Amino acid sequence: MMPQTFAQKALARAAGLDFVEVGQVVDARPDIVLSHDNTAAIRRIWREFGQERVAIPDRIAITLDHAVPAPTTKHAQNHAEIRQFVQEQGIRHFFEVGRGICHQVLSEEALVLPGQVILGADSHTTHFGWLGAFGAGIGRSEVATLWATGELWLRVPESMKIVLDGELPPGVTAKDFALRVIGDLGADGGLYMSVEFHGSGIAAMSLESRMVLPNMMAEFGAKNAWIGADEKTVAYLERRLGDYGIKRLGDAGGNANPPISQSLNLSISQSLFPDPDASYASEHHYRAADLETYIACPHSVDKVVPLSAVAGTRVQQAFLGTCTNGRLEDLAAAAEVIRGKRVAPGVRFLVIPASSEVLKAALAQGYIQDFVEAGAVIGVPGCGPCMGNHMGIPAPGEVIISSANRNFRGRMGTADSEIYLANPAVVAAAAVAGVIVDPREIGE
Repeated sequence: MMPQTFAQKALARAAGLDFVEVGQVVDARPDIVLSHDNTAAIRRIWREFGQERVAIPDRIAITLDHAVPAPTTKHAQNHAEIRQFVQEQGIRHFFEVGRGICHQVLSEEALVLPGQVILGADSHTTHFGWLGAFGAGIGRSEVATLWATGELWLRVPESMKIVLDGELPPGVTAKDFALRVIGDLGADGGLYMSVEFHGSGIAAMSLESRMVLPNMMAEFGAKNAWIGADEKTVAYLERRLGDYGIKRLGDAGGNANPPISQSLNLSISQSLFPDPDASYASEHHYRAADLETYIACPHSVDKVVPLSAVAGTRVQQAFLGTCTNGRLEDLAAAAEVIRGKRVAPGVRFLVIPASSEVLKAALAQGYIQDFVEAGAVIGVPGCGPCMGNHMGIPAPGEVIISSANRNFRGRMGTADSEIYLANPAVVAAAAVAGVIVDPREIGE
């Protein structure tokens, strides 16, 4: 049998095959099928199949996160239809308004395990690669097909290997590394590829930092992205299965879930790793010591420059949050910058935690108090203004600095505005200074 990449192994398993070739089309059975506020639209497509019951209620996960709380009657009706669908179909993995962003919530709930395949009606489903899983975004009609049949054909992607050696310098984050890769190789540089991250620099990252990389690879055109599960991943899953796994009801017969240790051992034994001599379409090597703080300039995520190139650019809004950088680690970095200071006159600083868990932890650590005392606005856990249809929409001509993943024209709801992407500390520093600035230049 020829050496295989991670993607080959993951899709072979999902298709019930021993081996698949790059370019082969397989019928895959994903472990989780994800949707969010778009579930109502998917339901209308699924109804056209004439079915009364979905085929895989136990493998469906739905989160209300994109426009929460509902800002309009239309959004509220959407949510009401979704709640009705969830109740009718007996879908257990449903997360209400305020629980948080789907990618963060499913990670916290330990619904995705190493080696699994998750397909979702959201482009950033690549996010789950941080768990050693195959996560890919698909369209609404494809999700409807999965509800109806439990299977979907997928083409086995080519693979790209990205290696990071050494530990990141102070002030340089996983977000900066992701921007550097996209800036070097282009926004379509990973088109329909499986991007594998390797090296001591990846192993040295915290789990929350690792989450940034596969998430951002959606902006690279990747089909999926992968980071190998290790002892940090195991410890996280052990804790999460303890918090949430014991709360699940088991199968329809009322049987309890297997013991946590048994579930964890099973998930780790199912972890998948590429063969050492697997073949890659391309390989790219980086030294962490060579990296610095980067900014993606309007209106393209691959228009990446060192922070110094745009220092002094005035901003009217700073946004900290999203599935890319709305976790506790991100809020902590921003709070350290802004503590004891004030948001600059004429600037709004929006802080939206990625989940209710992140919000509770940030409250306990005092970060929320730091933000509020500085004049920031705290939002309900969810996507917020990231996609431009809920809260925080900029005025024409305004400049935004954001910890999000996209900055194309009109992304935040206003075509005549400019979005700069940066790491959380830089976003907080800009909120204080009123201009893009190195956080180390913010005085007491």
